[in-house]
Amino acid sequence: MLAKIIDGKKIAKEMRIKLKADAEVFFQKHNRKPGLAVVLVGDNSASKVYVGNKIAGCEEVGIKSSAFYLPEDIIQKKLEELIDTLNLDKTIDGILIQLPLPKHIDEREVLAKLDSKKDVDGFSVNNAGSLFLGEECLVACTPAGCIELIKSTGIKMDGLHAVVIGRSNIVGKPMAMLLLQENCTVTVCHSRTKNLAEITKQADILVAAIGKKEFVNGDMIKPNAIVIDVGINRYEGKLYGDVNFEEASKVASRITPVPGGVGPMTITMLLANTLKAANG
Repeated sequence: MLAKIIDGKKIAKEMRIKLKADAEVFFQKHNRKPGLAVVLVGDNSASKVYVGNKIAGCEEVGIKSSAFYLPEDIIQKKLEELIDTLNLDKTIDGILIQLPLPKHIDEREVLAKLDSKKDVDGFSVNNAGSLFLGEECLVACTPAGCIELIKSTGIKMDGLHAVVIGRSNIVGKPMAMLLLQENCTVTVCHSRTKNLAEITKQADILVAAIGKKEFVNGDMIKPNAIVIDVGINRYEGKLYGDVNFEEASKVASRITPVPGGVGPMTITMLLANTLKAANG
């Protein structure tokens, strides 16, 4: 029996209907739309696409977006001055710095400049630290979206063994923290992990976030596991996940496709974070 598809497009669409209603309530109360500022440095074509999708998402749910396109050779000081201005702007509730930044820019210093209450990507030290401590904060969008996808299955996470492949600050680490908050027993695997397949086959919930095309095959998956594929790998014009979907879907009970799984949820959680920031 093939695994049931966790339809990220459908879940994201349902969430956006509610977000649109919430944005209208905010407008009625404050006589302005929630505001998101998106900052893009340089001419990276992929980043431009991501920014365009985020702006379209804002328009869909009633969030006012302001895009700031900065030259590739901008100096650190000028970028930080813009962030200072946005931090003080009361009509801007959320600020997103599109990553990656050019190599001459100190990414850590830029993120440190962000007002953590406006850090809708959840990447600042304050938000990452609050997540670690289990405190209320703005959470990184992709891991937050993954949790919503798991919850949509109706399967209780309490006590399940979750394995996360990948330890990035953007996905792997915050994903592990969120799973801990759901009372999972969590194992984090990475490039130095020995006997990886032995560990992944113990997972009731398997999250793959390593950026390697179809790295996880059917032999690495526990029967009836929930498989969340965060990977987006472009190869010969097609998108592939970190999981071999065809093999995995014959073993797992639930699985996210690529595309159409985690991707639509990432921007939706960004919109949710913007409304959360707007409402304080």
